[in-house]
Amino acid sequence: MADVEIRPARPEEWAEVGGLRWDSVADLGGVAVDPREVFAAAFARWAGEHADGHECIVAVAGDRVVGMMWLAIVPRVPSAKSFDRASGDLQCAYVVPELRNRGIGGRLMEAVLARARDLGLERVTVHSSPRAVPAYERHGFAPEDRLLHTYLSARPGRRA
Repeated sequence: MADVEIRPARPEEWAEVGGLRWDSVADLGGVAVDPREVFAAAFARWAGEHADGHECIVAVAGDRVVGMMWLAIVPRVPSAKSFDRASGDLQCAYVVPELRNRGIGGRLMEAVLARARDLGLERVTVHSSPRAVPAYERHGFAPEDRLLHTYLSARPGRRA
């Protein structure tokens, strides 16, 4: 979609991005603890406080943020092969429902991966919903047999 600009989020957009984050949870059937406006304001504060380790790329149509994708930058323990190391985690990918399936998510992903390359990150991971797996695979993501994780707190449908 040519009329949608893909670029880094600006501080004055943090509350709008926070509203999208709230929407993304609601779209999946989640129950929010706080009203959208309260969460968005708190999110804006969080984004400003965590800008050194989290970068947000947004999709903007006119004056409205219509999509977002976050890159969390994680420093890694130095190795004898490379002292300065970091990896990334793609987080909170979301495009408003009325603009999905128009390539906006792919453009966001391309921008996030370009930023990760610019930063010299070793790899980027993503925890995806089953519906989005094909989109990530089209951009080079693949399952990793050795990547394991555990949940440290009880989550719906999972044992603690």
